[in-house]
Amino acid sequence: MAEDGSDDLKATAPVIEKKHELHQELPVDFPDPFFRALHHIIRFAIRVLALLMVAVILWSVGDVIYIIYERLVEPPFFLLTINDIFYTFGGFMAVLIAVEIFINIRLYLGTNIFPVQLVVATALMAIARKVIVLDFDELTPMYLLGIAATTLALGVTYWLLRQGQQYDRWDD
Repeated sequence: MAEDGSDDLKATAPVIEKKHELHQELPVDFPDPFFRALHHIIRFAIRVLALLMVAVILWSVGDVIYIIYERLVEPPFFLLTINDIFYTFGGFMAVLIAVEIFINIRLYLGTNIFPVQLVVATALMAIARKVIVLDFDELTPMYLLGIAATTLALGVTYWLLRQGQQYDRWDD
């Protein structure tokens, strides 16, 4: 009975909750059982990659600690040369790149979008690491030009992605 005392029976359709599935390109309810099984395998493989990336990050942190320790216990004790500092920076950057790759994997698993801007930012970080650890004694002009062109291309790409993101907010 309704609040006003009348029998007001309304037919209501059952609410069917639509399952929000991440990454429709690998659906777990694909009609063909063979491809459905392959999709499960690929999703599992991505999780294994995430686990392995965490292992690489932990191993890399241990490596950075070892690098610093090794450099500090060699004579002259507790002094680092500029080359030691750059070598250590390279180790730090490698750890940060591994963390960015893990974040890419996690976002791929946890969202329905491919984080293009984050991938480009990770590539920029990798090229920055390369620039930091460059050995200027063994550089060729073409190699340096290639690094410069790659850095410029990634920088412009990142800027364009950020500009596009800025305009997407106005469309809401």
